[in-house]
Amino acid sequence: MAERVEIRSVQAYQVLMADYYKEAKTAYRNGKKVAWITSGGPVELLHCFDVIPVYPENHGAMCGATHMAAGLAEIAEERGYSRDLCSYARADIGSMMTKGGPIGGLPRPDMLVCCNNICGTVLKWYEEAARFFSCPLFILDTPFVRGDAPDYSIDYVEAQMREYIAFLEEHTGIPFSDERFVEVAAKSLYALSQWKEVLACSEHRPAPMNCFDAFIHMAPIVTLRGTQTVIDYYQGLLDEMHERVEQGIAAVPGEKHRLLWDNIPIWYEMSSLSDLFASLETCLVADTYTSAWSFDKIDIDRPIRSFAEAYTDIFLNINLERMVDKAVSLARRYQADGMIMHSNRSCKPYSLGQYDNARAFTERTGLPVLILEADHTDSRQYSKAQAEERIRAFVETL
Repeated sequence: MAERVEIRSVQAYQVLMADYYKEAKTAYRNGKKVAWITSGGPVELLHCFDVIPVYPENHGAMCGATHMAAGLAEIAEERGYSRDLCSYARADIGSMMTKGGPIGGLPRPDMLVCCNNICGTVLKWYEEAARFFSCPLFILDTPFVRGDAPDYSIDYVEAQMREYIAFLEEHTGIPFSDERFVEVAAKSLYALSQWKEVLACSEHRPAPMNCFDAFIHMAPIVTLRGTQTVIDYYQGLLDEMHERVEQGIAAVPGEKHRLLWDNIPIWYEMSSLSDLFASLETCLVADTYTSAWSFDKIDIDRPIRSFAEAYTDIFLNINLERMVDKAVSLARRYQADGMIMHSNRSCKPYSLGQYDNARAFTERTGLPVLILEADHTDSRQYSKAQAEERIRAFVETL
C-alpha cells in the first residue's frame, strides 16, 4: 500500500493552537479577561469585547486524545461526581481541582457563558464551575427545534442575546459596538464558508482528507471564528486541499470504500482507528460532527437576529427526523457506502435515538450501518479488540 502523504497544515495548526492557549494562560498579565464557553455558544460576542474564549469541551477532548481523561475523571468520581456524567465534564472537573491535564489545566475564568443547545449537562457543569471559581455565569437557553424554529422561539433567543451583550458590558466595562459586531460577524461567516469548502473537498474521489483529519482541524472554527487568524489558517488549509485534489493525493491510499461517521470522535482511539480504516482501504469521508460548525444562517444585515437563528438551529438541537435527513444528504453528497455510528455513553443528546436513526437511514439509502459502543474520552468504556473485529467484519460486507 502506498504511503500516506501527511497534511502540511498540521504544523500551522499546532502553532496556532499553541499560541492561542499561551495567550489564554497569560491573559491576566496583559489585562485581558477569559471566558469559559460551551462549544455551541455564540463566541463572536466575546471577540467583540476582546474576551479570550476557552472551551472546556475542547480541553476534555485533548485530555482524551492524550489518554489523561480517565485518570482525571476518577478524581472527580472520588469527590462524588457520578460516573454517569459526561466524561468531558468529569475530566474537566478533575483538572479544575488538580490543575492536571495536557496543558496544566485551563486558565482561571473571569466569567462563564453556557448555551444549552448542545445538551443539558452543561447547565449543572457550568454552575459548578461558577461556584468553584466564584465568577459570574450567563446562561443562554435555546428551545428545542422540531421542524423549523417558530418566530417566537427566535424572539426568545434574540432577547437573550441582548441580555448577553448587557452581561458582557457589565463585566468588561466596554460598551457594545454595532460596527465591531458586524465586523466580527462578517469574519465568522467567511470562516464558516471556508470550513464548509474544506469539508466539501472530500466529495472528490479519492478524498484528500478523512474525518479524523477534520476532527483535528475543526478546533479553530470552534474556538476562533470571528477572527482574522482563523480566516488566514483556513485559507492555507483550503489551498492545500485543492492542491491535493488536483494531484490526486488521497487521505487513504488505494481508497475502495467510503463511509460516514456519526457522533463525537473516540478521541483516545483516533490514531489506531485511522490506521485500521486505512489498512482496510476505507476512508471516512464525512461526519455529522464537524459539519455542525458549517451553519450559514448568519446575516450581517441583521446580525443579532441571525445569530439567534443560527445558534438555535444547530445539529444537536433538532429532532431525529432532521438528523436522519442530514445523514442521508451527506451519504448522497459524498457517495458513501455506509455509516459508522458511535453510540457515545457520555453524549446522550447525540446518541439517544441512534438505533431508530440507523434503521431510517438504511431504509432511505439502502446502505448498511455499524453501531460501535464507546465513550468520547473515557477509555474505560471501550473494548478495542471487539470494536476492531466488528469494523473488519463490517467492511468485508461492503
